[in-house]
Amino acid sequence: MPHIPAPKRIGVLAIQGDYAAHAAALEEVGAEPVAVRKPEELEPLEALVLPGGESTTMLKFLEKHQFFQALQRYCASNPVFGTCAGAILLAREVLNPTQRSLGLVDVTIQRNAYGRQIDSSILTAPTSLPGGPLEMVFIRAPRILKVGHGVEVLARRDGDPVLIRQGHIMAATFHPELSHDRRVHSAFLALVDSANRR
Repeated sequence: MPHIPAPKRIGVLAIQGDYAAHAAALEEVGAEPVAVRKPEELEPLEALVLPGGESTTMLKFLEKHQFFQALQRYCASNPVFGTCAGAILLAREVLNPTQRSLGLVDVTIQRNAYGRQIDSSILTAPTSLPGGPLEMVFIRAPRILKVGHGVEVLARRDGDPVLIRQGHIMAATFHPELSHDRRVHSAFLALVDSANRR
């Protein structure tokens, strides 16, 4: 009988935000999601998702529970995907207001750049991912103001990068887990595959 590989164990930081929707999306693309609430739960995982939510609340939790440094070490050497607040946590520089971050993706990001909750929107825009235009759900979304030389832009909104990749890290300023389109999560799984082959 042919060998069927076990599904990849992908952690989802489950301290706040829409982690359950990410877990459901990961299951749909063939991964095994694992809720992560403690630093020691990172070790056996192949990759990690940092979900949307409130970045300042996440930051307070991480600092209070001595989780920040462990998360920074893990994300520096393993595949990670941050959406919305997760993208803010990954950025090198955060504005409006400035706040501490993991500093792992060479971007400058502005919090709540598109307005309040009432200004949330669903758009369809071109992407370099195969399959045509991509549905994007924006909820109090940040804006990527600047990208470094090593950052690949996979999709834009009105000229602004909204989906990026740098090495083993992906980030989105929208919520792909709230769309029926699973191409972004599939692209992250492909990134995990390529990282494992190195």
